Amino acid sequence: MRLLTKGTSLIPRRIVLSLVAGLASTLLLGACSSSNGTGTDSAASVAPAASDPVISTPVASPTSAGSDSGSGTTTTAVAAKAMSGLGNVVTDNNGMTLYRFDKDEPSPSKWTCKGACTKTWIPVIVQDSVQTSGVEKSLLGTVHRNGQPQLTLAGWPLYRYVGDTAAGQANGQGKDGEWYAVSPSGQKSATTG
Repeated sequence: MRLLTKGTSLIPRRIVLSLVAGLASTLLLGACSSSNGTGTDSAASVAPAASDPVISTPVASPTSAGSDSGSGTTTTAVAAKAMSGLGNVVTDNNGMTLYRFDKDEPSPSKWTCKGACTKTWIPVIVQDSVQTSGVEKSLLGTVHRNGQPQLTLAGWPLYRYVGDTAAGQANGQGKDGEWYAVSPSGQKSATTG
């Protein structure tokens, strides 16, 4: 018969319980880390399945009810702004330049920037209505980016560049020969010398 003292029988149990708790914590942290990494980015980083239609839909015009401060709507504004060396380009409500990507497709609208690309080129997601100034409202639309509406102009999905840190900058112009500030007609802005 084996004699165990109270102190020695608790040590192995404590070790086992500590190991189980540590393993459970590791698994939970891994799950949390995985869900945090896939929250907003995975929505932007996963291309739509072939069965998912990628449809560009017109942006709803703001109505008097939609512009009511008590309605809970979020309004995005886009405006044409003259920029030195670029002519007229489209900016958001904070004056940040909006861009288009040559690898995307305008008809039908299809985005190809995903994963790490969306950390540098941030998709312009709209919540409710879009107000315009100098941009033809009929050229605006949205394309589904995994359940979120990304703003399009003449079919081109729109992005912000992380390298633009202040209104009026266009540091993304011509990046990699594929990224261009977008003109009010949806064309890529050409550098004008």
